Amino acid sequence: MLGQGRASGLTIRRVVQALGAFASIWLVIAAGWVAAHLRIIDMGGMRLMSNIAFLIASPALMFNLVGRGSLEHAFSQTLIVSALAVVVAATSYLVFERVALHQDKQGDVIGTLCSCYTNAGNLGLPIAISLLGDGAWMAPIMLMQVGFMQPIALAALDLSVARRNGERLSALRYITMPFRNPITAGILAGLAVNLLHLQLPEMVASGVSMVGQMAIPMMLMAFGVSLRLSPLPGKGPHSFELWVTMAIKLLLMPLAAIGIGMLFGLARHELFAVAVIAALPTAQNVFVISARYRVREMLARDAVFWSTILTVPTIVAISALLG
Repeated sequence: MLGQGRASGLTIRRVVQALGAFASIWLVIAAGWVAAHLRIIDMGGMRLMSNIAFLIASPALMFNLVGRGSLEHAFSQTLIVSALAVVVAATSYLVFERVALHQDKQGDVIGTLCSCYTNAGNLGLPIAISLLGDGAWMAPIMLMQVGFMQPIALAALDLSVARRNGERLSALRYITMPFRNPITAGILAGLAVNLLHLQLPEMVASGVSMVGQMAIPMMLMAFGVSLRLSPLPGKGPHSFELWVTMAIKLLLMPLAAIGIGMLFGLARHELFAVAVIAALPTAQNVFVISARYRVREMLARDAVFWSTILTVPTIVAISALLG
């Protein structure tokens, strides 16, 4: 009984710590909302912040993340389970889109990201430390997302824009387009530094780190500005798609992770980890990407908003079941 009481107390403390991580995120979002309400930042300013985050700060952040990260995590069994859960969620959204929506390719990309791209960084890391006891649990999914999922999504969006503008792309441009996106370039540069064990001069490393640190606050503040100046979250012609996407992200994806993890024979604590990872909300950079390409912005914004709220009961339920 005493051991059960201690375990229960530990679970409660970790849930409280996780809620604290959510609170810090919403504080920065609220700062953007207040700035928009006081007319310090308008929609033009929001787009400027999104562009800075996308074109300058995020590449620096990705460079630091991949350049300093432990690549051995990229080959763990939990990554395979998480990747398969992503495939289940993405496939489910695409089937739903083909049956019910029939939208353009760019909309497919943003909708798919909303349904399976996890906030493993600025929210996932503190939650991993609080609930799982180790931030390294987030390394595999972060590497998969920034090294594989995001470059493919950005390449698909770039190709769609080129076709929409009537540009004729040579075979060379098709091949090199994914590598000319600034975020993908940052990822590849960081990977090269990591694999070659390069040491950047302190002045350069410090400057790149400072620029990268701007990315998350700018994403969150731009998100807050959009909440104030755009229609209320959850309302509009995209509402049906939004709630289906939320069901896929917050219910189907964690359940898929648990089921696949059981098939792989993961231990209980590993099942808990992959379930929490899958249940994390849609990442803020999905909204930044949608704002940059001006595609499905309201869907991306609302997916981030509602998933960040609704992930709380989901993670609490997973903690009670597997924690």
